[in-house]
This record gives sequence, structure tokens and C-alpha cells, in this order.
Amino acid sequence: MEAPAEAGPPLCLAEDAAAQVAAAVRFILEHQGFSSLSIITHSWGSMPVGRFAGDHPTLIDRLVLFAPIARRDPQRYALRPDGPAWRIVGAEDQWARFVEDQPVDQAPVLSKLHFDDWARRYLDSDPRSRSREPAGVKIPSGPFVEILRAWHGELAYEPERVSAPVVILRGAWDGLVTDADARWLFDALRHSLVKRDIKIGRGTHLMHLETMRAALWRESVTFLLGEDVAAIPV
Repeated sequence: MEAPAEAGPPLCLAEDAAAQVAAAVRFILEHQGFSSLSIITHSWGSMPVGRFAGDHPTLIDRLVLFAPIARRDPQRYALRPDGPAWRIVGAEDQWARFVEDQPVDQAPVLSKLHFDDWARRYLDSDPRSRSREPAGVKIPSGPFVEILRAWHGELAYEPERVSAPVVILRGAWDGLVTDADARWLFDALRHSLVKRDIKIGRGTHLMHLETMRAALWRESVTFLLGEDVAAIPV
């Protein structure tokens, strides 16, 4: 991250992040004395966790995939997406991204007051953020590039290798996870015997920060508690 952005390939790809997930999971299991655990992911985070779940099926109890990115058919003649090692993203850039899927004829679901509080903490995550003009956080480009690659036919993990129970949770206004995306991913998770696809109204890709976050929490907890198991015939 200290080298020039154009000096290397995108940093923090799913393969690298999956190794970080593996280290964290093994540390938690060792210190808590458990044999497996559940993981909640968001957006691109489904890729490294999906890789980990495929490689270590016995260590995963359940997976909550909140707004997971899915594979889309490659575009004809399109070049493989690539990018710099890192990029600078300011608070205003984040605000534009957070509200881009909010329908203009609907009441806002993201509080500007809450966002401003979030934005201060976001800038605090990079000690040099406020020394830049405009202020911005240096972040690795890998996740953004891999989302684009997924939409060009190259998903960074194989959903069919996941065998743990899975729930796909998404907002009805999420432009990054369409009904077609969710359908593809649901079908691709063919070795997961317990799986659900839940769409929550009045939610976007950032529903965890919005007015419908309580519904997202409830659905996540219900699934993690295994209340769907009672409905499975034995």
C-alpha cells in the first residue's frame, strides 16, 4: 500500500482474504473450544468466505450471505477488469454509493445524521485520510475489481463447493444483487441441503445501516439459531 497505486496488481483479492479468514477462524475455535462456527458476510465478503467454506467444510456451521455478489454472464468483447493496487475513496464518494439505489419517490432509508457519524469513523480508519484534499481513505482495490470480474463471468469462488446451510439475505432495492443474481447463486449452491433466499423490502446494498436493519438482524439470527431445521423431514 506504500508503493504507487500503479506499481502492482489489485491488493486483497479473495484468495488472500480467505487465508486471513482461515487464520481468524482457527484462532477463535482454538480459544473458544469449538469445532465449528458460523459466519456473516456482506457483499464481496461472500467470496473469501465462500472459498474458505469450500476448503474447510467441517469448520463451518452456517453461513449468512448478506447482499452476496453473484456471477453474471461475460460481456462480449469486454476486457478482463483490472485496476491499480489501491485507490482513495472519500466520504462523499461513499455517500453517493450508499444512496445510489434509493428510489427518488420513496422516503430515505439512510439517515444523513447516521452517515455523518459513520463517515467520521471511516476517515479515522486511515491516519492520513485528513491530510489529503479532499479527505479520503486509501483502500485496496481487490474487492472492487473482483466484483467487476464476477459480472464478467469470473467469480472468485465456487458456490457448488459450499455444503453448509446458507441463507441469502438482500434488499429489494439492491442494485448489486438482482433477483437474477440471487436465483443464480441459490441454484449454484447445489450441495447446500439447507438454503434460503430472503428479500427484504425497502433495503439497498447497505441495509445494515438503514431503517430496515432490524429486519436484517432478525432474519440472520433466526437462521443462525437453526429454526429452519424443524421443517426438514427425517
